Amino acid sequence: MRGIVAEVAEMDRKFAPLIARRPLCTIGRSAPTESHFESLVSSVISQQLAVKAAETIHGRLVDLCKGTINAKKLIKLDEIALREIGVSGAKARTLKGLAGAVADKSIPIDTIDEIHDDQEIYDKLTSLWGIGRWTVEMFMMFQLGRLNVWPTGDLAVRRGWDMIHKNKEETLAKALDLKGEKLHPYRSVVAWYCYQAVHESRGLDY
Repeated sequence: MRGIVAEVAEMDRKFAPLIARRPLCTIGRSAPTESHFESLVSSVISQQLAVKAAETIHGRLVDLCKGTINAKKLIKLDEIALREIGVSGAKARTLKGLAGAVADKSIPIDTIDEIHDDQEIYDKLTSLWGIGRWTVEMFMMFQLGRLNVWPTGDLAVRRGWDMIHKNKEETLAKALDLKGEKLHPYRSVVAWYCYQAVHESRGLDY
């Protein structure tokens, strides 16, 4: 990773000072603490929610599943039970659909990390109702440790980019997609440091 961040600093020198003073990027450097299924469930719950709210709902779901979230347990939960712990109707439908696809093996969740083509993973997961680009990008970056994901639909990535480059006007997702072309094959690392710029502005250490 030290070699990778050095390359990123060469690709875009605006990142060099931030890289020097912030922690070393963690993507792909440690084994995940959740199963792939649990990680996807967490990402679905996190959609359009503040971190604390998502953590609260996720904790309630863990309790509802008696300590471990898996497809078999989730299939058995009815929508009313999910709604009672704060899961929206749309997310309940998404979670049930994901659990069903894992149970019938149409989504090979336990071996999905063995698929080397990021686009193939993206296509498989976004075929499910309610799972879109952001959810899959977070999964590929933080669960699978893929280094070339570019989540320009994420507002924090765009804000961080603008902070780093001292832009007065907000960079739109389409424009940032194009700017990312010069950042292959380490766009996940660039995005991670965009998050770091936002964390730093909020006085956070990580």
